[in-house]
Order: sequence, then C-alpha cells, then structure tokens
Amino acid sequence: MTRRAASADTRETDDGSGAVRRLAPHARRFLARRSGVLVRLALWSLAETGQAFLVGHGVARAVDQGFLAGDTRRGLLWLTVALVAVLLGAPVIRGVFAELAGLTEPLRDGLVRHAVDRSLGAAAAGGPGGTDRAAVSRLTNQVEIARDSFAGLVLTLRSFVFTAAGALLGLLSLHPSLLVVVLPPLSLGMGLFLVTLRPMAAAQRRALAADEALGDHAARSRAALRDLTACGTGPAAARRGAELIEDAAAAARVLAGWAAVRTAALGVAGHLPVLALLLAVPWLRGRGVTAGALLGAFTYLVQSLLPALHTLMTALGAAGSRLLVVLDRIIGPERPERTRAAEPERAGGPGSVRAPAATRTEPALAAAPRPAPGAGGGAVTARATAAIPGPGDDAPDLGGRPADRARTAAVELRSVTLSYGVRAEPVLDSLDLCVAPGEHLAVVGPSGIGKSTLTRLVAGTLAPSGGEVRVDGREVTGRPPAELAALRVLVPQEAYVFSGTLSDNVTYLGPGASRADLDAAVDALGLWPLVERLGGLDAPVRPAELSHGERQLLALTRAWVSPAPLLLLDEATCHLDPAAEARAEEALARRPGTLLVVAHRLSSAVRADRVLVLDGTDAVCGTHDEVLDRSPLYRDLTGHWQGGPARRR
Repeated sequence: MTRRAASADTRETDDGSGAVRRLAPHARRFLARRSGVLVRLALWSLAETGQAFLVGHGVARAVDQGFLAGDTRRGLLWLTVALVAVLLGAPVIRGVFAELAGLTEPLRDGLVRHAVDRSLGAAAAGGPGGTDRAAVSRLTNQVEIARDSFAGLVLTLRSFVFTAAGALLGLLSLHPSLLVVVLPPLSLGMGLFLVTLRPMAAAQRRALAADEALGDHAARSRAALRDLTACGTGPAAARRGAELIEDAAAAARVLAGWAAVRTAALGVAGHLPVLALLLAVPWLRGRGVTAGALLGAFTYLVQSLLPALHTLMTALGAAGSRLLVVLDRIIGPERPERTRAAEPERAGGPGSVRAPAATRTEPALAAAPRPAPGAGGGAVTARATAAIPGPGDDAPDLGGRPADRARTAAVELRSVTLSYGVRAEPVLDSLDLCVAPGEHLAVVGPSGIGKSTLTRLVAGTLAPSGGEVRVDGREVTGRPPAELAALRVLVPQEAYVFSGTLSDNVTYLGPGASRADLDAAVDALGLWPLVERLGGLDAPVRPAELSHGERQLLALTRAWVSPAPLLLLDEATCHLDPAAEARAEEALARRPGTLLVVAHRLSSAVRADRVLVLDGTDAVCGTHDEVLDRSPLYRDLTGHWQGGPARRR
C-alpha cells in the first residue's frame, strides 16, 4: 500500500466516511426488505405533521379571531382544537412504536447471527490470534447499543422531519416573514452541529476499541490466573491492565469533550431562534404580522420545532455516531487483533539490550550449518542467531513430529523490544535471537538485565512492545494458554506445587504419561528420595512441608514428563545443590527437544551448547570459550562465580 493510500485509509477510519460507504449497501438491502413497515410508519408520522400544524395555528387564531376580537367563545374553540391535537399525539406515538419493532428486532437478530458466524468462522480457521475474545463485547454490549441507537435514530429522524414540516408550514401560513427570522439561526446551529459529527464518530470508535482491548486483556488474564501466579507475571499483567484502563479513560475524556462542543451547538440552535424572534418583533409588526401570529410562531418554536431539533441533534451526536461505529465493527471488514505498537528506537541505557534488526529469509537460515555442542558457533555480537540444521545434518528427534519441522527454528526473536512504560528505557531493544531445535542455550547476565523477561516473552506470557516472537515457527503472542502449553514449559524460580498426590503433580503437564514414563522421569531427575520419604507416587503432597529444593525438583520432573518441545528454566535450579543441579540439567538436556536455561551458576553456562550474554548494550552469543574471549562482562561474571579473575583461554 502506498503512503497516500494508507493516509486515505486512515482518514476513512477516523472520520467515518469509509464506514458509511461500507454500510450503505447493507442499509439499503435491510430497508428495502421492510418497505411495508416504512410505509406504515410514514402514515402514522403524517398525523404528527397535522398535530404540529394545528397546535400553533390554533393558538394564533384563538388570539387574533377570538380574544383580541372580543369573541371569547371562538377563542376557546380554537384552543380546544389545539388541545385535541396535543391529545391525539398519544395514539400516534403508540402506533409509531408498534411499527418500530418491525425494524429494530430484525436488526438485532441479524447482527447477532452475523457476530456469531464471524466468531465461529474465526475460531474454525484457527488463526494466530487464537479465539476472538472481542466477540463477547459484540454479542452483548455492542448489539444492544446498535438496537437502541437505531430505534432512537428512527424515532428522532421521523419526528423531526414530520414535525418540522408541520411547524414550517404553520409559520408560512401565518406570515412568510417569520421564516426569514427563524431559519438563519436554526441553520447556523445545525451547521455547527454537523461539523462535530465526524470527530465525534472517531472519538466513539476509539472509545469502543479501548473497551474491546480492556475486555480482551481481562479475559486473557482471567483464563491464565494460574500461569500468572506460577510465573510471577501478575504485576506485569496488572500494569498492562492499568495502561488499558488509562487508554479507555483518555478515550472517554475525548468523547466527553466533543459532547460538550455538540451541546454548545445545540444551545445555538435551540435558543437563538427564540431570541431572534423577540428582537425582530418591531420589524415584524411593521410588516403586518399580528399579535396572534407572533404568539403562534413562539408556540411552533417552543412546542414543536425546537424540541424536535434538540432531540435530533442529541440522537445524531450520540446515537448516530454510536450506531455507525458499532455497525462497522460488527458487519464491517475483519480487523486483525493488534498488539501494542513498538516504541521508537532510543539510545540504549542501563538495563537494555540493543541489537540491530536484520532481514531474514528461511532459505538463508536453512543453509547455515548448526554449531555442534562445544564447537565454535556462528554467533555474532549484534545478532544472537543460531543456525538451523542443513540437509546433511542430523536433525534431533522432536517426539514424532514430521521431519520437515526439524528445519524450523525452535525459538526465534525478530527485532523484539520490550518496555514497561511509554517513557521507560527498554529492557530488551531490537533483539534478534534464533535457537535451533535440540539446542541447549544458557542465558547469563547481571540481575535486572532482562533474563526473566526474555523467558516470559518466549513463553508467551508477556507481549513484546515491538517485534515478533516465534516458537516452533508459530508466533506466541496472543495465543490461548492451551496452545502455549503444547509449545513450551516454563519453570520459574519459585516452583509451583499444588495439593494432591505426587503423581498428580508430576503428570500435570503430561496427563497421558504412563507409569513407566513416571518411573523414568523420577529416576532421571533423582526424585526417588522424595518419593520414598512421602510413601510413593500416589502419596499426598502438602506443599508447605516441602523444602524449596524439593519443590524445584518436583517442578523439573513435571517439565521432563511434558510433551512440549521447548523447556524454559528461569533459575529453576537455584535452590538445588550443584550436584543435583548438574544431574537435573543433564537429564533435561538429554530429553528430546530444546532447552533454554537462565543460568544460576557458571556450571550451567559451561554445560550448554551456547551462551547468550545480556549486558545492557549488546547481546553476545557463542560457546563458553568464545563468549569468554569476546565479552568482558562474561569474564567478570565467570571470575565472580569462580572466586577470582577469569582468564582468556
């Protein structure tokens, strides 16, 4: 799309003109199928025209031909005519509402069917965005907004057109000069009001989008409460919710501002005609306008024309813009679910990782040889990339998946940026990372540098501010928890253990595991002492009675049983002694799949195929020896772990 086309598309989205063009064919078809209802509605409304005409005309004749002429009986007779016209309004309104149901209820039913069909179609397609959580808002709140707004708009448009016709005919019948005084301020107020319609529609659209985003975030958080608690991502989810609440409040404030402008326009149209008529009384009297005609003109304005105009402007400004926006969101074109926009690039500072973005193609990835464990990798300082096995390389067994999937990166980050606030320095800045299937990668760096943030991004529990995160070739952002669980297992530092049996805890992520699988997992991770102490795999577990190390070992055994191809350990062995840590990591590395470990000790980095160092200015990736040679920070960390300065080899 060209820049000009994109700008035009943006203008259409903001001012509503594109929505009008998209909805017009639907509106024509809907109304054409209900021509009988429209005819009956128009017939009832004609009675309203006569009512408006008779009220003002009766008052004028009662004054001129009755009371001022000394004929009280005749004056009372004309007032009775005006009173009867007012009373006849009740059956007219009853008939109008009876016919209105023939328009509003079919509209609501059609919108519900369309919203359900779209949501089911999106769910059946199984796109990368997962289920359509905004469908709840469309089926409930937005459909009801559309029905109520449509009903109000039909009533007010019909009332204004037929009431204004009767009032203007009455003014013309009393004296043409009355129209010369009344029409200019009416037109001015209407013009000022019409200027606000498009900005009001844009503000309404932004308010609805903010409401949908907040509802979507609430639905995701509610569905992932256990994961948020287990992974410690609750504060980040709360911050994101606070941002969405602030966005919704800001959109509401903008909408309120335009509503205030609309109210000002309404004041111009509603009060200036009366003031102009009062000021023009001497001029009108000089042109032969009688006192009865003046009183009748005031009656037309106060009783018929201005109330109808006030109702019309309120409906168009509120119900009309809401109806346009809601209908476009329900039956308009599909809109992809948007993530937060990427922050502008800024200079890297403390706590950020900066790596320039690069354009990749799958053939280029496939052509590069995979680094063998312990051999020289192909990592570069600016881009922490791992190659994908070539046609002649041995692809790791990924648990029965098709062989061609082995050529897909197990983990891939493309120019990923993460900031916890609009003005905050990014924790990760334009980070590129590619991890091959079956690889063992250790992530090291000082506290607060972004290691845990990286694991949460890969796990899909935290959305990036910009860029793309893929696991097994599929984007993780926005996926529902069930799909994420099939792709990866995240074991946080604070292991999650629940009340139940040992077997329940171990098989929580692998419910189809056999008893032989459980025995193998317990043996591989060294869990037998705990099993025997508690009385077997079917023994109950009381989490409060387990040590931190036992909880971590139990969580690692659970991860070993999981069929997910990617394991993410976020300092998940920090409470284990070095021997238990080594046994656990070696067992998990032998497990089919890919292992990404946030290292707690130097030994974890040495055991890995490659090491990723996050140092706040660059991402350095390679084997232990390579990174030791190229990263001063890694040498410092190695010296700290070893209790002395590290030397280059």
